[in-house]
Amino acid sequence: MLGRDTVQELLRRGEDVTGLDRTALDVTRPTSVAAAFGAHRPDVVVNCAAHTAVDDAETDDARALLVNGEGPRLLAAACAAHGARLVHVSTDYVFDGTARTPYAEDHPPSPRTAYGRTKLAGERAVRAVLPDASVIVRTAWLYGVHGRSFVRTMLDLEARRDTVDVVDDQRGQPTWSADVAVRVADLGPLAGRGASGVFHATAAGEATWYDLAREVFRLTGADPDRVRPVTGDHHPRPAPRPAYSVLSHGRWREAGLPPPRDWRTALRQALPLIRGASPEPVPSEEPEESLRETP
Repeated sequence: MLGRDTVQELLRRGEDVTGLDRTALDVTRPTSVAAAFGAHRPDVVVNCAAHTAVDDAETDDARALLVNGEGPRLLAAACAAHGARLVHVSTDYVFDGTARTPYAEDHPPSPRTAYGRTKLAGERAVRAVLPDASVIVRTAWLYGVHGRSFVRTMLDLEARRDTVDVVDDQRGQPTWSADVAVRVADLGPLAGRGASGVFHATAAGEATWYDLAREVFRLTGADPDRVRPVTGDHHPRPAPRPAYSVLSHGRWREAGLPPPRDWRTALRQALPLIRGASPEPVPSEEPEESLRETP
């Protein structure tokens, strides 16, 4: 989802960009990382690779740590050796989800899940190995044209069910992956050249999954009252979901970049594109939002 959008955004800007999937670059294998850097000699690397199966990580944290922790460390080390800069994508799950106000970029992390702990390990590895030439971009609640997402699931259920039960006690920021790709492309040239550390790339405003589902129904001309609110206990999962995943955006102003736009504005633009795209095969490691919030 985000990887494809990022490649498309960089191509739109006229950049010389190469997108590598897992068969071309396995971030967990030093030989694969070395071969990719030798073949392509990048100036900037964007790491969208991750083990995002939130529930599976609870019982296979070794695999999650290999991809989410060791993979970023290997990429950062290769960037350091080749004089490249790194933009590394992370997640709201590094926080505990108990806050009442938006999490600032420098708020102390306190993950409650194996997924969050492994993603935090990746953040720390990047900052330790490449402190002055890396940027960490945390995002959350992603939906997009490519792959599966909560928004696509709601579109499908609207066509097949009379009513849909959706969680109404978890708050976050529905975020279009294409908007995050724009942020990544903005930060790439600035990484290590006036910008470093953590940035939060989520939409402005906040909503529950129930709010998001109602907005999807409304924008497609369906009756929003067909969406019924339930608590998270209605959909128990192995990994606890953050009750509050709202992130603040102060670092964008420091970098001289505009703040993110409201989630409703982005959804209004994205929805026709999502509806017009054909559903894609489900990957072996699904997007975290589709795993954790699909009714």
